[in-house]
Amino acid sequence: MTAMMRVPRTRGAGSGVLLILLGAWGALIPFVGPYFHFAYTPDTAWAWTWGRFFLEIVPGVATVLGGLILMISAFRPVAMFGAALAAAGGAWFAVGSLLGPVWTSYATPGAAGGVPSALDPGQPAGGPLHMVAEHLTFFTALGVVIVFVAAVAFGRLAIVGARDARLAAGGEVAWDQPSRPDRAGKLPKPEKPEPEEGERPGVWRRLTTAR
Repeated sequence: MTAMMRVPRTRGAGSGVLLILLGAWGALIPFVGPYFHFAYTPDTAWAWTWGRFFLEIVPGVATVLGGLILMISAFRPVAMFGAALAAAGGAWFAVGSLLGPVWTSYATPGAAGGVPSALDPGQPAGGPLHMVAEHLTFFTALGVVIVFVAAVAFGRLAIVGARDARLAAGGEVAWDQPSRPDRAGKLPKPEKPEPEEGERPGVWRRLTTAR
């Protein structure tokens, strides 16, 4: 049973690399985006706010960590935990930016128990289309893509395939090659009928007989 928990590292390598890149984007874009006039307020590069920490750095680090676990782990439950951790980070990217303004509207920033102020993502800068693009790439669309990639990786890890069973049994794990019939076992080709005496063979019969 323990052998069935083993999984090839290549199973989650591609998803792990993609999750690392997406998590790094989510954690770094609020700090480097102002260089390209693509940011939430404060529109200043490397400006620290608690909203950026809780809403972008924390889920970004969780996604990167989940991708690393998924990429290097050969133990199925650990790799599945990495995929679940990355999915949780992606879900927080998508949901946290929506909950922060709701909580902020019911509390005064800086007041006692200032959790709402710590979840304030700021305001997107620029025109309407610019603001929509910032919200999607900083939070909502980024989180949806992370959850999708992590869910695909989790689903692949949850299935014990034929290769995994052969690997657990210590057998060959190479892909099976289609077997070819032995040439000696082939049936002889049927002989072409000869035209009866006095019968004039047709054009098609003469052509097939000449082959």
